[in-house]
Amino acid sequence: MLDVANLKVSYGQSEVIHGLNFTAKKNETLAVMGRNGMGKTTLFKSLIGVLPLSGGSIHIDGTDISKCESYQRVENGVAYVPQGRMIFPNLTVQENIETGMGVSKLKAIPDDIYALFPVLHEMRHRKGGNLSGGQQQQLAIARALVTNPKVLLLDEPTEGIQPSIIKDIANVLNEIKKMRDITIIVSEQVLSFTMAVADRIIVIDKGNFIHEDLRDDVDTDKIKGYLSV
Repeated sequence: MLDVANLKVSYGQSEVIHGLNFTAKKNETLAVMGRNGMGKTTLFKSLIGVLPLSGGSIHIDGTDISKCESYQRVENGVAYVPQGRMIFPNLTVQENIETGMGVSKLKAIPDDIYALFPVLHEMRHRKGGNLSGGQQQQLAIARALVTNPKVLLLDEPTEGIQPSIIKDIANVLNEIKKMRDITIIVSEQVLSFTMAVADRIIVIDKGNFIHEDLRDDVDTDKIKGYLSV
């Protein structure tokens, strides 16, 4: 579903992502783990088109989107939930979700969205800025899902969220994968969350991938070592 080859990203003359290669299959959840400043957000911004590539290619379901603008990548099936959520605080919950529906041409918010996020249905007339961090995260995921993505990118979805809500978000991501043919790629530092959702884990360090494991083979102490160095 997603095929990334020799991906390079530079800030000016300084290369910060160094020729990354990875694929993610349909119905796979891939976690990219690493400490702050190691390249997770830069990688995700390059996948959605916020940052230009300085080399390499990105294919979604066989289509090369490497030179596409962000909105064209969304049209080709990439959805992005950025770090910090970036919901519209002055729009209602319902209006926030509806902003994602232009791409998919949906006329109404699908029932399965509110089934996944019952709290959003209860609060659909409330302003987005009045929600808790965890509720805003759910709203941002709901807004991304109504674009009918093939690939869902989630950048640090647990940041600033209380542990009980982190479990809810893990459950929702696993439920989404059962309901849809979708590839989920998540950047994360919380290992317990990653182990609850990911089929495969890759560790990034200074713009390079330095470790990869299937979840069943993960040595958690080793991963913790990479995250705490």
